Amino acid sequence: MTRRGGKRLFCFGLGYSAEALSDLLPITDWHVSGTVRSSEKVRDLSEKGIEAVLWDGGVLSEEATALLSQATHILNSVPPNEADDPAFMAGADIIRANDHIQWLGYLSTTGVYGNTDGAPVDESSALNPSSARSQRRVDAEAEWMSLLTEHSIPTHIFRLAGIYGPGRSAFDQIRRGQAKRIYKPGHVFSRIHIDDIANILATSIARPNPGAAYNVCDNEPAPPAEVTAYACSLLGIEPPEVEEFETAKQRMTPMGLSFWTDNRRVSNRRIREDLGVQLAHPDYRSGLQAVLKEGG
Repeated sequence: MTRRGGKRLFCFGLGYSAEALSDLLPITDWHVSGTVRSSEKVRDLSEKGIEAVLWDGGVLSEEATALLSQATHILNSVPPNEADDPAFMAGADIIRANDHIQWLGYLSTTGVYGNTDGAPVDESSALNPSSARSQRRVDAEAEWMSLLTEHSIPTHIFRLAGIYGPGRSAFDQIRRGQAKRIYKPGHVFSRIHIDDIANILATSIARPNPGAAYNVCDNEPAPPAEVTAYACSLLGIEPPEVEEFETAKQRMTPMGLSFWTDNRRVSNRRIREDLGVQLAHPDYRSGLQAVLKEGG
């Protein structure tokens, strides 16, 4: 399988989301390339017609530089580390010198809004991160957006909620015996099915709006205990007993505990009204049913 289209997408990080997007792009119209961290992944992606190159987060190879220089569309799904944003550090100068970029997307996180004690947030809300990890996302957003303000590169920000889909859902935790039903009064999480992420990105590519930020989440923030219970019902098994958060947090790692710090209801109005996206899975029930049907 070979992609020889005139449109050229380069992805920093050909992972779960980027692969889902590439699967939506017509082979006849698109050449897809990007970075991975293992030779095995290079081989796997080549079978799908994707030109993957190794990158360890440092300087880009000559091959990667050439592919990025030829790109008409760019997606970055690589998170910043404690020192910097590796994709921006490695690629910004190359991107600035590329005069045929039609669209650039940066995958961020809804964590940039911080904690609102359950109050709603939208793309106009203040960015008030409550962790160093989320602050790095805020800083990275500003760096990528500087490509638009300083160099007129059509940049877009996508703030993703919790991603789930085949191979990455409540079913996997249940089957591993790791599922829990932790209850914290009034606490909800937003989530998004991988198919909807791909569709939102593809729609934005077709309808660029440089400078726009989009919340990428479904219509129904929900307590995680509720999601786990529903997944168990689809599998026909009894759900785990509910455990109060104050008890459960005693066993949590700092990373695990950090996810319970923020409580907010994220609005997805902009993807629905401005982009005109109709979600395939507007809530976790629809999404989990689809995952199970796909064998996930």
